[in-house]
Amino acid sequence: MAESNPHLQTVIDRDGAAILDIDRGLISTLNPTGAFVWQGLENGESLATIIANLVRETGEEHLVVERDVHDFVQSLRENQLLAR
Repeated sequence: MAESNPHLQTVIDRDGAAILDIDRGLISTLNPTGAFVWQGLENGESLATIIANLVRETGEEHLVVERDVHDFVQSLRENQLLAR
């Protein structure tokens, strides 16, 4: 499970999410799929659970979703939106 940065404020709606990094004064936006993953992380879900839920929601192949979610989480870490 990944931990989110405590200095972030998030707004999630049907169009995706906006994440405000208060410390750095930056806003990041996520598409609906990114928001789905982000919300799972905020809820303390494991990556395996998020991936399984996303596979069920989208009907995409498990391996494709797994790769994409791991890449997305790595991107969140690189952009300092998740703790390493």
